Amino acid sequence: MASDGTMTTRHSLLDNKVQLYMRANSPHWQSACSIAGQQRRTSTKEESLSRAKDVARDWYLGLMGKYRAGELKEGVTFRTAAEHFVKEFEVITEGERNKDYVESLAMRIRVHLLPFMGDRVVTEITPGLVQEYRVHRMTSRIDKKTGLPKRPSRSTMHHEIITLRHVLKTANRHGWLPYMPDISAPYKMSGKIAHRAWFSPDEYKTFYKATGERAKNPKKERWRTACEDLHDYVLFMVNSGLRPDEAKRIELRDIDIVADGPGNEEILHIAVRGKRGVGYCKTMPGAVIPFKRMKERHSLEPNQLLFPKIQRELFNTLLDELGMKHDREGNPRTSYSLRHTYICFRLMEGADIYQIAKNCRTSVEMIEKYYASHIKNMLDASAINVRRAK
Repeated sequence: MASDGTMTTRHSLLDNKVQLYMRANSPHWQSACSIAGQQRRTSTKEESLSRAKDVARDWYLGLMGKYRAGELKEGVTFRTAAEHFVKEFEVITEGERNKDYVESLAMRIRVHLLPFMGDRVVTEITPGLVQEYRVHRMTSRIDKKTGLPKRPSRSTMHHEIITLRHVLKTANRHGWLPYMPDISAPYKMSGKIAHRAWFSPDEYKTFYKATGERAKNPKKERWRTACEDLHDYVLFMVNSGLRPDEAKRIELRDIDIVADGPGNEEILHIAVRGKRGVGYCKTMPGAVIPFKRMKERHSLEPNQLLFPKIQRELFNTLLDELGMKHDREGNPRTSYSLRHTYICFRLMEGADIYQIAKNCRTSVEMIEKYYASHIKNMLDASAINVRRAK
């Protein structure tokens, strides 16, 4: 038996253009040939060698007819290019890109892109085909409750097209794709900038009082620790501005309590491991007490996670009870809203936007784009309303 699990007995047909062989643990003959630069295989579903030869001969002639008619393209398939991309991206960006981000790219390729265009040659991927893919994604899933198509979000489609572009660039670098097709979305207008859901000062006060009350009086005693953890999580996040995924990766050894800031108060210095590698954060003084409580409550060791689990169900339950699940524009509040609240509070207090961006590991442009409604507190009217003397 050969190393690939096939039996060594082989037969050739049509001047060695077609090969017949048998796999281990299968009674059927398999056939293989090479057309348009690709190795093609299929099962004859025949146990008799003579009948298998007839099936293989017809299969090969049928493929040749398609090839001459232009139905079979010559070149590297999207599947092969995608495999090369995943392998290269994981190696080249090691240590620079978060592991979860690399895995998310591979997931989008495996779940969405390969089923639609995996067997196509990369030169077949035209702007028209990409538009067909967009239509397919927006109409293929049906909501069981409404019976209407369940459209993916704008950001989901955006990330899938970015992943597709990565694969096509890989094919282009290897010489499999002579030029990059234009895969930008047609009919696209400037996207509506929706301010991200946050908690106003009064709403935040109401919410953290509710989490504190639930921590003191849980509905069931066995839920006490989970309720206390949620209360400390809310306080910690609004005083640090971390992303939920960043908070989930923080270990005790990543945090130092230091005296810093204008009043030389105790704050936390955090080494943050996020989507762009390691960054740093200096919290507000309000993050110190919930940190100390979490450390003491769970007797944390240096290499243990501070927030290994986010109590999302309890978080949403409290929001629903308070009627605060959505903001006034109808945007749902999530654990990410705690980060948005931190940024909005800092802007409202007049903090420097550049320093906020550095501390939140984002850009000034992103803050101006999504939190512009709060920048009015930073504008100096005396500098704006200058008039030339008449």
